[in-house]
Amino acid sequence: MSEAFRQLGMPTPGGIVCTADHASNHVPADIALGIPQHLLHEHIAVDIGTEAIAELLAQGHGIPAHIAAVSRLVCDLNREETAPGLVPEASDGHPIPGNVGADREGRLNRFHRPYHTALEQWLAAAEPALILSLHSFTPRLATSDAARPWQVGVLYNHDDRAARIAIPMLAAEGLKVGDNLPYSGRDLNYTMNRHAEAQGRAYLGIELRQDLVQTPHAHTRWAALLANIAQRVASALA
Repeated sequence: MSEAFRQLGMPTPGGIVCTADHASNHVPADIALGIPQHLLHEHIAVDIGTEAIAELLAQGHGIPAHIAAVSRLVCDLNREETAPGLVPEASDGHPIPGNVGADREGRLNRFHRPYHTALEQWLAAAEPALILSLHSFTPRLATSDAARPWQVGVLYNHDDRAARIAIPMLAAEGLKVGDNLPYSGRDLNYTMNRHAEAQGRAYLGIELRQDLVQTPHAHTRWAALLANIAQRVASALA
């Protein structure tokens, strides 16, 4: 057991796996962030819907999942070790006073490094054909007036092999698809940069709009759709 992550299912060589870096809003009892409790249920603390969808992918669709077990406000697992936002002192206009002067090295050793070491070993043991990187995004940032109309985004940095296949597939499902939107994988892509791009592994970076992933019915629908898309992408890449 680890404070930083949990794993569901057993990867198989040449299969598909899922990662969910921001799936949890858990804050350990010995860490005080100094924020109102309701913020732990908002996008600054957790990628809403991703935990349930990752669980369904593992339990119902044969896509094992490596799932974060700590809030991004404690330690953002999808950031470089040197990134200012690794232990955020503010997020979308909300101050996080408990993180001011926090022990970054302690958080790295306790959460970030165990998460990535385990993921590294998990992937090396199986060498999957495709990694499905699962995130979600708020329809609108509090610090911006701009709406985010996309229902799903496909993110990538340099390796867009899977993205180029998946984008038209998702569009064919009647979805409004963001191509490296609502933000670019060229800016924020640490986990996939490290474990996929640096290793030559194909990956599909998916962002789901959070108002569309808030109910069990929606979780079931998205899990089935993403499993189907991921399997078709993996076949096309083979």
